[in-house]
Amino acid sequence: MDAKLNQYRMEPGGWQQLGAVPDKDGVNFALFSAHAERVELCLFDDSGSIETARIELPEYTNEVWHGYIPGLKPGALYGYRVHGAYDPASGHRFNANKLLIDPYARELVGDVTWSKAHFGYDLEADDKDLSFNEADSAAGMPKCRIIDPKAYDWKADRGPNIPWSRTIFYETHVKGFTQLHPAVPEDLRGTFEGLGHKAIVDYLKSIGITSVELLPIHVFPDDSHLTEKGLRNFWGYNSLGFFAPATRYYGPRGMDGLRDMVRALHDGGIEVILDVVYNHTAEGNELGPTLSLKGIDNFSYYRTLPDDHRYYINDTGTGNTVNTSHPRVLQMVTDSLRYWVEDMHIDGFRFDLGTILGREPEGFDQRGGFFDAVSQDPVLSKVKLVGEPWDIGPGGYQVGGFPPGWAEWNDKYRDTVRDYWKDTDATAPDFAARLLGSGDIYDQRGRRPWASVNFISAHDGFTLNDLVSYNEKHNEANGEDNKDGHSDNRSDNYGVEGPTNDAAINAVRDQQKRNLLATLLLSHGTPMLLAGDEFGRSQMGNNNGYCQDNEISWVHWENLPGSAEELRDFVRQLTALRAAQPLLRRESWRDGMIVTWLNPGGGEQTEEQWQDGGGTTLGVHLSREDLKHVDGVWSDTLILFNPHGGPVPFTLPDSPSGTWGRALTTAAIAQTGTSPAVETVFELPARSLTLLHPA
Repeated sequence: MDAKLNQYRMEPGGWQQLGAVPDKDGVNFALFSAHAERVELCLFDDSGSIETARIELPEYTNEVWHGYIPGLKPGALYGYRVHGAYDPASGHRFNANKLLIDPYARELVGDVTWSKAHFGYDLEADDKDLSFNEADSAAGMPKCRIIDPKAYDWKADRGPNIPWSRTIFYETHVKGFTQLHPAVPEDLRGTFEGLGHKAIVDYLKSIGITSVELLPIHVFPDDSHLTEKGLRNFWGYNSLGFFAPATRYYGPRGMDGLRDMVRALHDGGIEVILDVVYNHTAEGNELGPTLSLKGIDNFSYYRTLPDDHRYYINDTGTGNTVNTSHPRVLQMVTDSLRYWVEDMHIDGFRFDLGTILGREPEGFDQRGGFFDAVSQDPVLSKVKLVGEPWDIGPGGYQVGGFPPGWAEWNDKYRDTVRDYWKDTDATAPDFAARLLGSGDIYDQRGRRPWASVNFISAHDGFTLNDLVSYNEKHNEANGEDNKDGHSDNRSDNYGVEGPTNDAAINAVRDQQKRNLLATLLLSHGTPMLLAGDEFGRSQMGNNNGYCQDNEISWVHWENLPGSAEELRDFVRQLTALRAAQPLLRRESWRDGMIVTWLNPGGGEQTEEQWQDGGGTTLGVHLSREDLKHVDGVWSDTLILFNPHGGPVPFTLPDSPSGTWGRALTTAAIAQTGTSPAVETVFELPARSLTLLHPA
C-alpha cells in the first residue's frame, strides 16, 4: 500500500450526514448498518486498481459507522468492506471479501466486471447461498469517487416550473434520442451533453414539449445474463446507486455535462423529469451478487419473508424489494431525491413500480411512511411527482390509489383509447371517461384532472407506429424465444404484418396515428408522448427493447418515410391548440365547464345509446361561460369521433355563433387548418376525429 495514504489518521467524525462528505480540511465518512460488527474503509489509487489503505471506521453512533480523515480531498476513490455474520437464514449476508459500493456515493468509477467473486456464496456448492465465498471482488467492482457538489457554477439557473395543466411529458432516453442525430457532434452523441445540445433543445421546443422524462440515469450495471448474450441493459431499470449518475452517458465534461444538459433544457423552458427506480436494486434475490446493500445490512435494506429471512419478498418481479418501511432506508431514498433536486436541479420524478414505495408490512398504504415523508417535505412536495401505480405483489394495482399531490400513469387510458380506435364494441362509456380526465378515478380528495398521466405508448410496449403495423410482438433479437414482452398489445396491422408498400394500408395506418395522437393531446389530463411517435418511429415490432442498445431502440432521424414530416407538423398543431385553448386542458373539475355528449343524430347521448355496444361514434360539446369574453380563446368546442371503417353523417348541435368551423381533422383530406363553416349535417369520415369551434 502507498505509504503516504497509510499515514492518514482516522478521527471520530460525525454520524449525522451519511456518505462521503468533504469539507475544506478533509472528508467525513458515515455508513448505516444496524447489524454489522465492524466496517473498513478502503482507499484506492487514481486508477481504482490498487487498494492503498484499509482503515476501520472508529465510531458507531445510532446504528451509523463513521470516521473523518483530515487531509483527504475530493477525487479520492473508495469502497467499504463490512464485517458481520453470514447467516442467510436470519437475513444476514455479510462477507468482508466483497468490496461494497457506498449507497450515498455521488459518482462511480469503472464498471462491474462480472466474475464468481461478486457472489457472497460459492456458485458450485450444493446449497449455494448457504455456502460462503472467500474470493475478493475488488478487482471487478466500480469504485466510489468523493466529489464536491459545490464545484459547479449553476449561474442563475432556475427550473421553468411549468403548471401541471400546461405540462406535456416527452418520454425519452439520453443515448437512444441522440445517438443517431445528425446535428449533434459525434463526440456528444449518446451523452448528457448531446441531449442538451441546441439542436435537441430547439427541436423539443418546436414540437411543444414542456417536460422531458428521462429513462433511468442512476448508475446501473449490464446484467451478467445479458453480457453473456452480447446484449446490454439499455433501459436502466436496475439501479446500483441512487445518488450517482450513469457514467455511460458522460461526454467530455463528465458529470458537469449532466448539469450542462439540465441548464440548457431549463434555458429552453423545458423541465427535466427523472424516471427513478427505488423499488429494487441490481443485487437480485438470494442467488444474486453482493455489490452494496446486501453486504452492508441485508436484513435492514431489503424485505425478507417473515417466516424465512433467507428469501426475499419479490413484489417487484426482479428478485428483491427495497424496505422503505425502515427509517434509514426511507431516509436514503428521500436524501437521494433531495440531492437530485437541490444539487442537480431536477424538476420532478416518475417512480418505477411506485406502489412498492407505499408498501408497509401489511400491504400498500396511501398513508405509508414514504408518502407521508414526501408530502410534508419542503423540497420534494414542490416538484412533480408521478407514480407508476402498480407492481406484481398482492393488491399491487393502485391506479387512482396514490395520495393527493401525485400524478399517476393511467394504463386504463392507454388500453381504452387503443381499443376504441380499433372500434371495439362497448368501449364508448369508458372512452368518454378517459377523454375527460378520468374523473371516475381522480375526482376525489381535491385531486385535479392533471393527476391522470395519459399515454398511448411508452418505452415498455409498441411504439405508436408499431401499434398500427403489427398484430404480434417480434422480440426475437432479445434472445428469449420471443417469450418476453407483453402479448396483449391491442394493436392492428390493417392487413400486413410490418412495413408494406401497399398505399391503402399505409393510408389507414397514418390516419390511425393521427387519431391516437389527436385523442391524446385533446384529452384532459397530462399527456405523455413517447419520443419519436410524433413522426412514426418504429422498433420493427420489438415491444421490449430493454436490452437493445442499438438501432432497434435508437431514434432514427434520417431516411424517414414521406409521411413523417406531415405527422410531426400535425403534432405541432395539436400542441399549439392545447396551449392556446383552456377548454382542451382542463385544470379543475370545478371550473364551470358544461360537458354534453352527443349522438350522430344530433341529440344528447341517452343511457340506451351508451349501452349499445356498437354505438361508438360520439361527439362531445365543451363549453365554459367564463371564457366567452377572453380574446383568442374558445368558449365552446365540439369534438367528433368515428372509429368505424365507414363515414357517418353527424347532425351538429347549434353553434353559439350560428355556424361551426373546422379547426382540425385527422382525415386524409385537409388535415389541418381552420376551414369555412361546415354543414349542419356533417359527413364524419371513416376512422377520423374532427375538432370544431364556433366560426
